[in-house]
Amino acid sequence: MVVYMDVIWLLNFIVDVMLLWITAIIMKRPISKWKLLLGGLIGSLLIVMSLTPLSAYAGNPFIKLLFSFVMVFTVFGYKRFKYFISNVLTFYFVTFLTGGILIGVHYFIQFDFQLQSSVLLASVRGFGDPISWLFILFGIPIAWYFSKKRIETFEITTIQFDQLVDVMVEINGVSIQVKGLIDSGNQLYDPLSRQPVMIISTQSFRNELPMEIIEATEHSENFLQGKTELPSEWSERVRFIPAKTVSKGNQLLLAYKPDQMIIQKDHESWNVQKALISFSNHALSSEDVFQCIVHPKMLTGISIKSVS
Repeated sequence: MVVYMDVIWLLNFIVDVMLLWITAIIMKRPISKWKLLLGGLIGSLLIVMSLTPLSAYAGNPFIKLLFSFVMVFTVFGYKRFKYFISNVLTFYFVTFLTGGILIGVHYFIQFDFQLQSSVLLASVRGFGDPISWLFILFGIPIAWYFSKKRIETFEITTIQFDQLVDVMVEINGVSIQVKGLIDSGNQLYDPLSRQPVMIISTQSFRNELPMEIIEATEHSENFLQGKTELPSEWSERVRFIPAKTVSKGNQLLLAYKPDQMIIQKDHESWNVQKALISFSNHALSSEDVFQCIVHPKMLTGISIKSVS
């Protein structure tokens, strides 16, 4: 078997640079391209060591750990101990994640590692079964892209769930309990009273609302033109809210004054006295994670209790 050490070194250098790059993306660290390349070069020196009398030390876990510290220090620097250790641990997380993806794909597709031609065989940083360098060369960018997209999805999901609240609304004997998303972009106010407006999807409780309310929600222009009448107990609660949407441009939304509104987040809850609700017949979340859009001003008051 012919072993091309220059190719092994180049492959190891590229892999180290990509792992450091993913670490920077996850940690949101500003990095210099030259430092990134230098960090990868330092990591690839382990391959060079394997050709010297120091080859016995090249596979030592403590030597690998030392090289990792130097690589992370070179790319990200040292501001404080917690900052440095976080970078190191994230670097190892990315390394094991990427290696695990490659090994998982290998066993999934049953890739033939016993190639009959004189193709270089290498290992992934000294762990696991031998893996073709061609497989790694093409697999690492794919694993990097997959990891990056998954991490971005996890970040969005985490941010979204950090902004979720439990909402309980009572209006004219109808009790509504839904999950709400705090949306800083929601700037809907009643122009007269300056009360914030919450948007609630009727998908999960439309059978509990009067048919006139559902009709007015789906075709608000009919109510504005006098073609649809609301029950008296609902009509006295109606407010008209000017809004601008991408699909319909400027329009008037129908909003209602609830009897009670309680918003709960973590171990706190708010009894919102001044607020309006507007119904929507559309699902607000494609995955049904939340059913209403909460105006951020509704949580600016003092919480009324702590929930144990």
